[in-house]
Amino acid sequence: MRVLVIGAGIGGLCLAQGLRRAGIDVRVYEREEGIHARYQGFRIGIGGPGLEALRECLPQRLHPLLEASTGELSGERLVVDEQLCEIRRLGVLHGGMATDRHVLRHLLLAGLTDRIEFGKRLVRYTELPDGTVRAEFADGTSATGDLLVGADGGNSPVRRQLLPEAEVVALDGRGLLGRTPLTERFADLVPGFGTVVAGPEVRMLLGKMEFRRPPHLAAAELAPDVELPETGSYVRWVAFLPEYIDAVPADWPAARDLLLSGIADWHPDLVELVRRSDVVNSSGLTVRYAEPVPHWGTRPVTLLGDAVHIMPPSGGMGANTAFRDAALLCRALTAVHRGEAQLLTAVERYEREMLEYGFAAVAESLAQLPAFAPAASA
Repeated sequence: MRVLVIGAGIGGLCLAQGLRRAGIDVRVYEREEGIHARYQGFRIGIGGPGLEALRECLPQRLHPLLEASTGELSGERLVVDEQLCEIRRLGVLHGGMATDRHVLRHLLLAGLTDRIEFGKRLVRYTELPDGTVRAEFADGTSATGDLLVGADGGNSPVRRQLLPEAEVVALDGRGLLGRTPLTERFADLVPGFGTVVAGPEVRMLLGKMEFRRPPHLAAAELAPDVELPETGSYVRWVAFLPEYIDAVPADWPAARDLLLSGIADWHPDLVELVRRSDVVNSSGLTVRYAEPVPHWGTRPVTLLGDAVHIMPPSGGMGANTAFRDAALLCRALTAVHRGEAQLLTAVERYEREMLEYGFAAVAESLAQLPAFAPAASA
C-alpha cells in the first residue's frame, strides 16, 4: 500500500511519521519550495488527546526532544484592562505543552527527508479504473498511490475538488498576529496560561512561548541527526481592531503602527510589546472556519486537519484536532496494512469519526471566540 500525503504541515507530517513507523510506504508532497519558505512563527498549545496522538505517531526516540523543545502551558487565565488592572479570572488550566509551530514542523520532518518532495503544487487528482489515485503536479510530474490524503490546509486544492460545495467562512480582516522576543518585562504580562487584555476598543490575547531549552541545543544533545532552528523564547499575541477599521495593512510596520495608534494611552509595557514585535514573524490574521459537511461517500481520497475542519484559534484546538486525525487515520491504515481491514471500509470509519469530533471542535472554538474578539461576527 502506498499513501500520498498532499501538504507538509504539522498534520500531514504527523501522519507520515505514524505511517512510517507502521512500515507503510508514504510519500509527502509540499507546494512550497522548502521548510523555510513561509514563516510559521507562533505558539500553539498541545494537550489531551492531541498530545497523546502526536506521541503515538512520533518515534519513541524523539519524545525526549519533544519535551525539551517545548514549554509549560498551565496556570490562571487572566482578563485585565488596558492598564493591566485585573478584571476577572477565567480559571486555571493544567497540563499540555506550548510549542512553536516552526520548531515542531522541523521535528516532524526527522527521518522523512527521503519521503518528502518540495515544490510540488497539486493541480488535480484522478481516480483510476483499478481503484488507485493519481496526483498531478504543476511541474508536469505525477504520483500514484492507493490513497491520497489532503492535508493541505484551509485553502486545500484537494478539498476543492473532492467537496466543491464545502464552505470556508472568513470573519473579518481586523486581526493581527504578533511575536515579540521574551524579556523579563514582558514575561510578567503572562504569569499563567494566558492573558486577555480587554481595552475599550482593542482586545489582545497574550501567550508565552518559553522553551525549556533552546531547541537547537536540545536537538544537538538528544538527537544529533535532527536539526531544529535557533528560535528564542517569545510572547505571542493576537490583537483585534475595532469594527470601524476596514482592514489591516499587508505591510507589518504599517499594521503595527495602526495598532500603536489605537493603544497609545495603554500601559507602557503593552505599548512596548507591540513596538518591539518581530517584523518577520508578525502579520495580519484572518479568522476562518469551515461549515460542517456531510460524509461524502468514501473513495481513495480523504482529508485531514484544516483541509476539512479549519477553525478559529480561540479554542486552541486546531493543531490538537489535526494530530487526532493523523493518529486515527494511521491506526485505520495500519489495520489495512496488516490485512485486518479493507482500505475503503477503514477510511470510511476514519472519516465518520473525524467529521463528528472535528466539527464539534469547530463549534466549540466559535463559541469561545466572543471572549477574545467580541466584535467578530460571521
